[in-house]
Amino acid sequence: MDSLTQIVLGGALAAAVAPPQHRRAALLAGVALGTLPDLDWLVLLPLGLDPVDNMTWHRGPSHSLFVLIALAALMWAAFKRLGGRVAESPVRWFWAIQLALVTHPLLDALTVYGTQLWWPLPVSPTMWSTLFIIDLAYTLPLLVACVLAWRRRDGRGSQRALVLGLALSSLYVGWSFVAKAQVDRAADQALAAMGLQDAPRFSVPTPFNTLLWQVVAMTPDGYLTGQYSLVADAGPVRLDPRPSDVQAMASVRDFPAVARLRWFNHGFMSAREVDGQLVLSDLRMGLEPDFTFRFVVAERDGDSWRAVAPTQAPWPTDTIRRLPEVWHRIGSPEPTP
Repeated sequence: MDSLTQIVLGGALAAAVAPPQHRRAALLAGVALGTLPDLDWLVLLPLGLDPVDNMTWHRGPSHSLFVLIALAALMWAAFKRLGGRVAESPVRWFWAIQLALVTHPLLDALTVYGTQLWWPLPVSPTMWSTLFIIDLAYTLPLLVACVLAWRRRDGRGSQRALVLGLALSSLYVGWSFVAKAQVDRAADQALAAMGLQDAPRFSVPTPFNTLLWQVVAMTPDGYLTGQYSLVADAGPVRLDPRPSDVQAMASVRDFPAVARLRWFNHGFMSAREVDGQLVLSDLRMGLEPDFTFRFVVAERDGDSWRAVAPTQAPWPTDTIRRLPEVWHRIGSPEPTP
């Protein structure tokens, strides 16, 4: 999720758990802890990694539950040893620190990017894909709660605001799972009718909402995409075929950068040749055909492909211009072909 959301979640949790007389200090501590895992870029940047490694190592060790649980315990022990507020109320501060840190990767896992919750275990990143990376319906209750908690300091109204903000944001997360389940059922119906019931697929909310979803399914000769509005659509999702150079993809699948991407994005990517270069697009982020992450990974070498140092194509700008059509589509049913 975006930095503001992580900050207010960490702040709200720490302030709600810590003793009332420590609320402002806990709020500040939670803000710092809530953003700490995303500072992994300070480590990655000096390493001079290529774009594929940069993408796939972000939300890596710094987002591991094993690492963060241990780090939180060490921080708690260190501050307790120093005395002060943590020593005054060690149990409450233990949980305040743990929750502010550990909920960061759990919240990130709700997006489609991929979060390595179980690093160093060799499993693909977790992507529950129930929330878009920025969603004000989740963030605003927490932001308001943090502001009220800061202004009212140790009053009862402060605690009520924090509990209410956390409850509303948690209910929204629960709704996002319900919404995703509805979309997945509609996608399953469509794929079963096409004889593709076993096709790898995923659904993800479109920008800033949980009412309009994008569905992608992989096929032997490419992939399918469709949109489904929980407001306007009924029945199966309409899925349209999209081309992908599956032969080229098969030829380069063992190139290190391609293997790393395939592990990271669960194989949800397409390939196309552009001016003698092979461009792979991560199908999980962006709106068809303007996908956010596109990488050049190989060059044509006669009838085969030669691996090159990965480079990232510029981010598409059309996605921003297409936002009005996204909002319009929420209330408009999918036109029949």
